[in-house]
Amino acid sequence: METAILGGGCFWCLEAALRQLEGVASVISGYSGGHIDHPDYRQVCDGSTGHAEVVQVTFDPDVIDFRTLLEAFFAIHDPTTKNRQGNDVGTQYRSVIFTCSSEQERTARDLIAALETQRIWPRPIVTEVLPAPAFWRAEDYHQDYLAHNPAQPYCLAVVAPKAAKLRQKFAARLKRERR
Repeated sequence: METAILGGGCFWCLEAALRQLEGVASVISGYSGGHIDHPDYRQVCDGSTGHAEVVQVTFDPDVIDFRTLLEAFFAIHDPTTKNRQGNDVGTQYRSVIFTCSSEQERTARDLIAALETQRIWPRPIVTEVLPAPAFWRAEDYHQDYLAHNPAQPYCLAVVAPKAAKLRQKFAARLKRERR
């Protein structure tokens, strides 16, 4: 098993989408990239800790490789907006790939270069690629948020559509029960 740490706006969106992929064993919402230990949601949301909302993805590279996982990550968020996703604004919502190995770093940088060449987005990709710092698990109520709060307005308007977008774009890569 391998680990990936990805930030692309709200961790609820990333968690709900990426957990659907075959080969993904777990997705945990949390915080990385800041300057204090054990941050809580309120501290991260006020933007003073330097942490990004991220997900820690544990995956089987024999089933889904890191590049494919990153392709899904790029498909469900806008990597061209610095420190924001939609109405979520602040460094905690930045697009970032925290790499856990030199191979992950190389794969991330190669994919970003390929996506830039394809000109999928009208603006340049601003996703940071950095060595993985400490990962701090978010509070329990953030875990599997969409499943526990499907009628919550933010989930209806933002989280569920991103999970649906992943299902559409990666239909052949979904866990069997999702197909």
